[in-house]
Amino acid sequence: SGSPPPGPSPVAAAPWDAPPARDPRAAILSVRDEVAKVVVGQDGTLSGLVAALLAGGHVLLEGVPGVAKTLVVKTLAAALDLDVKRVQFTPDLMPSDVTGQVILDPSPTGAGAGGFRFRPGPGFTNILLADEINRPPPKTQAALLESMEERQVSAEGRAHPLPDPLIAVATQHPAEHQ
Repeated sequence: SGSPPPGPSPVAAAPWDAPPARDPRAAILSVRDEVAKVVVGQDGTLSGLVAALLAGGHVLLEGVPGVAKTLVVKTLAAALDLDVKRVQFTPDLMPSDVTGQVILDPSPTGAGAGGFRFRPGPGFTNILLADEINRPPPKTQAALLESMEERQVSAEGRAHPLPDPLIAVATQHPAEHQ
């Protein structure tokens, strides 16, 4: 009559009974191996990108066209199952083209007034590839820098948080190739 009921013991499993955590070095090497299946000769670039991602930083890649800057970033994103978006920075690019904007959302039924809503721009991603960062106007560069530093964008006085993780990878051509 004083015996415990049948079934599992109410004692929690000891921490050493848990499956071992995956070695972080092995995980990073696995990512490098996965990217190496697609991109050759970019080990230094890949190491810098992984370090920035782990540290919550951002990266500036400088190089002439055709050296696989975009490919290595997109392949890394695919290997880590992260969302990636690319923005070609041009002299006419506006800040809202990167951060997003408030738009009029018409009524779904067509009757009555709609409302305003925020439509996120391509900056709402895990990896933002900002191609030719040296080309847009200063206001557009400032909007990108705000999102990188504060991890949010502001529109119409409201802050909109960006996804985590977030890494901006900006590219530019060397001065002699511009």
